[in-house]
Amino acid sequence: MILAGDVGGTNTRLGLFELARNRPKLVTIEIFPSRKYQRLEDIMEEFLTKNSLPITAACVGIAGPIKDGVCETPNLPWIADSKKLGEVLGLHRVELINDLEANAHGISVLAKDDLVLLNPGQPDPNGNAGLISAGTGLGEAGLHWVGEYYQPFASEGGHVDFAPRNEIEVELLSYLIKKLGHVSYERVLSGPGLINIYRFLAETKRAEEPAWLREEMQKHDPGAVITKAALEHRAPICELAHNIFVSIYGAEAGNLALKVLATGGIFIGGGIAPKILPTLKEPAFLESFWSKGRMTALLKAVPVHVIVNDKTALLGAARVAFFGIRMSRY
Repeated sequence: MILAGDVGGTNTRLGLFELARNRPKLVTIEIFPSRKYQRLEDIMEEFLTKNSLPITAACVGIAGPIKDGVCETPNLPWIADSKKLGEVLGLHRVELINDLEANAHGISVLAKDDLVLLNPGQPDPNGNAGLISAGTGLGEAGLHWVGEYYQPFASEGGHVDFAPRNEIEVELLSYLIKKLGHVSYERVLSGPGLINIYRFLAETKRAEEPAWLREEMQKHDPGAVITKAALEHRAPICELAHNIFVSIYGAEAGNLALKVLATGGIFIGGGIAPKILPTLKEPAFLESFWSKGRMTALLKAVPVHVIVNDKTALLGAARVAFFGIRMSRY
């Protein structure tokens, strides 16, 4: 039995898998609110008390950079150590990989209905691919085509400098610099990033903040409230924040495509994309994705898919535990 994990700033998913027809088959899964626990080991121990099946190997995808089997998570007060995790499971060690790398490994075992096509493009069968995922944070990864299969590689591309493209984004950057100092793409392209955009619009009086909306945001998750109000066309300020967010998402997805020369395709993962799929299908996302001057024609040929299977990272982590790092053509 294989244990696979997907550790994010909001939730930690742990699952047990067995091998079936060269694809990991999920046996059981549990979801834990990450911030309620002081250590990843505590979550694993709780999981094991409920699931006592023998574990022969384990792999965990975690949001953050990993060095020598250790990850100090940027969105959680944790230090995850592969050897200490192994002690909990009775293993020599747990394979610890970046969460986007785990997602990238999972792409190869997705079914057709796990993907929604935004742009068919003209895929290069020997081209690289890229993965970008906005959720609690912003993750980016590359998939390098090495002749027979894709080799995923992690990055911390979500923490590069945010580059505004128009007047309102320049003002947004100036606003955030005063509050945060360094402004990365994650500060505008994530759940907290959407809230930052909203607050910028409200505090600079670019849009009116209704009293009912302010009260609702105090009672519930502000990001979810903003998204719901935008999709239901209930508040112009939310629609504007949402539209800016989607435009930036498209632009940075296009940036990633150029950085890794993703002529094989770009995949949009994370928890936010499936929830805002109707907006991603509108012209703004792809127009921002394509708008790269002399590189526009190249980007129009790049296929773009949205991943709607929320277990992709778990599948990828399980795949690494079963087969190692080799990844077949999706």
